[in-house]
Amino acid sequence: MSTPLNIVVGVTGGIAAYKAVGVIRLLVKAGHDVHVVATEAALRFVGRPTLEAISRNPVETDLYEGVAQVRHVAIGQSAELIVIAPATANTIAKLAAGIADDLLGNTVLASKAPVLIAPAMHTEMWQNPATVANIATLRSRGVSIVGPATGQLTGTDSGPGRMEEPEVIVEAALALAASGSESAKARDLSGVRVVVTAGGTREPLDPVRFLGNRSSGKQGVALATAAQARGADVTLIAAHIEVEAPAGIRLVQVGSTLELQQAVTEASTDADLVIMAAAVADYRPATTRETKIKKIDTGEHLTLDLVQNPDILAGLSAGKRAGQTIVGFAAETETDADRLLELGRAKIQRKGCDYLVLNSVGWSSGFTSNDNTVVVLDSGGDRVMEASGTKLSVANRILDAVSGS
Repeated sequence: MSTPLNIVVGVTGGIAAYKAVGVIRLLVKAGHDVHVVATEAALRFVGRPTLEAISRNPVETDLYEGVAQVRHVAIGQSAELIVIAPATANTIAKLAAGIADDLLGNTVLASKAPVLIAPAMHTEMWQNPATVANIATLRSRGVSIVGPATGQLTGTDSGPGRMEEPEVIVEAALALAASGSESAKARDLSGVRVVVTAGGTREPLDPVRFLGNRSSGKQGVALATAAQARGADVTLIAAHIEVEAPAGIRLVQVGSTLELQQAVTEASTDADLVIMAAAVADYRPATTRETKIKKIDTGEHLTLDLVQNPDILAGLSAGKRAGQTIVGFAAETETDADRLLELGRAKIQRKGCDYLVLNSVGWSSGFTSNDNTVVVLDSGGDRVMEASGTKLSVANRILDAVSGS
C-alpha cells in the first residue's frame, strides 16, 4: 500500500450524495485517513451517522465549531488531497468565485492540496453557460474534474450530468495525489543533503533489558519520506523504528544514544539540514551487566545508577558550519498551551538550534499514533508554523517552515 494520505471528502447537497459513501469507503479501505466535510444540504440526503461510520472520523459541518483551534482553516491546511463528490452546480459556482460562506468553501481556500471534483447535476445545468464558464475557471486554476458521466438522472431525465461511479472517482483522486505531491513541491529540495534521526534510543541494562521510550519513529520516517519526495539526498539514522524506511534512502541503524551521537555527527559533516526527530535518552546506566540481572541476586529492590548522556542537539548546534540548519524536537507532556510554549522557548535557548518542533505527547497521543500536532519555533522563540494532521502532512509543513519553501 502507498503512504496513507490525509484526505478531505467534501459532500454537497445533491441526490448523488449517496454515492459519496462508496467513495469514502474505498478511500478508507485503501488505508487513507478520511475526514468528511459536509454541507448542511448534504445531510438532508445522507445522514451524519452513516458518514461517520464509514469514514471512522467525526463529520465536520459547522463553520463556527472549534474556533479556538482555527478549525475552519486547519482542516484545509492539513489536507493532502481534497475530493468533492458530488459537486453541485451551486458548489462549483461558489468555488469558482472563491466564496467561503461554509466550512467546505473555507477548507478549499485554506488548502494547497490537489483538488478533484465530481460534478453531478441535470443536463441543462451542466450545459448552462454559467456552469461551463465556472468549470473552465476551475480547470485554469489546477482543479481536476472527473466526469460527469452520461446516464440516468433524477426522475425520467437522462443525459450528461450523472456523477461518476465511486471506483472511477477514487482511481482519479489517488492518481492526482500521486502526481500532485511531486509537482506541488516541485522537488524544491533537489540537491539538498538532509539528515533525519528517528525512533527511540535504548540503553542496555543487561543482555535482555534496556531503558527506552515509546517512540515509533513514524514522524522521523515521514520527514525522511517527504524530503526524499522533494528531491533531497536523505540519510535516515534510525533507532529502533517500528515502520519501514522508504526505499532508496541511505539508512543507518543505531541502538543507544552514544551510537546515535557518533552516527549523526559523522553524517552531518556535509549536511545542509539536520532534523533531530529521534527520542533520545537523557540517561544511561553507569554500568551494563554482562549477564542477566536476577531477582534472586537483587532482592525486593533494585537500584540503578544512571549517568547523563551527551546532549547531541546542543553539540550539533554548537559545531554547525555556515549555512547549515539544525532542527530539534521537543516532546512534552504539558497540556497547557501557554506553558508548553514557555518550555519550548526555554529549550531552544539552551540547545542553540535554528528551529524547534514542539509537540505534546501522552499515553494516547504523539508517540505511536499516525497523527501529530506541532508548533515550530525559530531561534528567537517565535512561532513560525503550526500544523495538525497525518505525520506525512505534518512532515511537509515542517520542511516548508525550516527550508524556506
